Amino acid sequence: MKFRALMATALLCICSGSGSFAQTKSDASSDAKDQYLFVYFKEPGSQGIYYALSQDGFHYEPLNDGQPWLKPSQPGEIMRDIFVTRDPAGGFHAVWTWGWRGNSFGTADSPDLMQWGEQHEIPIMTTVPGIRNVWAPETDWDASKKLWVVFWSSSPSAEEQGNRIWFSETKDFRDFSAPKIFFDPGYEVIDATMYHAGATEYLIYKDQTRDPQRYQERVAKGPTVEGPWTPVGGPINDSWSEGPSAIKIGDEVVVFYDHYRQPQAHFQGVATKDWIHWHSVNDRMSLPQGSKHGAFLKITAEEAAKLRARHDPPATQ
Repeated sequence: MKFRALMATALLCICSGSGSFAQTKSDASSDAKDQYLFVYFKEPGSQGIYYALSQDGFHYEPLNDGQPWLKPSQPGEIMRDIFVTRDPAGGFHAVWTWGWRGNSFGTADSPDLMQWGEQHEIPIMTTVPGIRNVWAPETDWDASKKLWVVFWSSSPSAEEQGNRIWFSETKDFRDFSAPKIFFDPGYEVIDATMYHAGATEYLIYKDQTRDPQRYQERVAKGPTVEGPWTPVGGPINDSWSEGPSAIKIGDEVVVFYDHYRQPQAHFQGVATKDWIHWHSVNDRMSLPQGSKHGAFLKITAEEAAKLRARHDPPATQ
């Protein structure tokens, strides 16, 4: 069964940006001039999406004078848990959480990191009875099948702790295959992200177990974008953490995440060279105040220069 996108009523012709694909989430070599883009949301999720830029991958400054880069186009729509990716054929795709409850996620396309097209609501879980949420979608290119794998967490309404990672396949972000379970380790999981390392795929996810409480990131690995997945070691960070995003900086893979519990409610990070031994990079990083679950990706110096040039007029009250 196929699912068709529901298009937003307004065409967005505002300047915007995104970007990443296999190279930006893998061990592929990169130009020393590459820079790092952090795409994120702030509470409340109805404000839209923000961007910040870094030259070293650890210290980020907000773009567009700290104003939203991309705003929701439909009444009631929110934009949380943003993820962006570069299409190997050119252009960019974004997916995000469309609502706190419901059966849809959002998606939009950009040709150049500067302009976004229409926002589309994807009612991906309409054929699964009783689904209460579609959270934190991400997408990865499956080169062997030449299509996109989109994955997210969903839970049946009757199960308070029922979240598992689901997936669907698409070639164009308009028509989608029927959803199926993607990852089920036997306990509640949300906020999955993927990292490509040669012949191995790594899946980083939040263990949402509530009793005993965990709320930590863990790692699984597999031979393909669709697994099968085998656990790798234990938790990689402290409890009260979610929204992981992995990127290579220097000779290490860094996983940034949102540590959302006071008094240390801010982004933190851990790094590894072997996916077994992890160490904190908190003393080396600074991110915009109030930033929440988002994505980190490499962009070119030319793309970064265009993004820096955007300065919207201050919003009127």
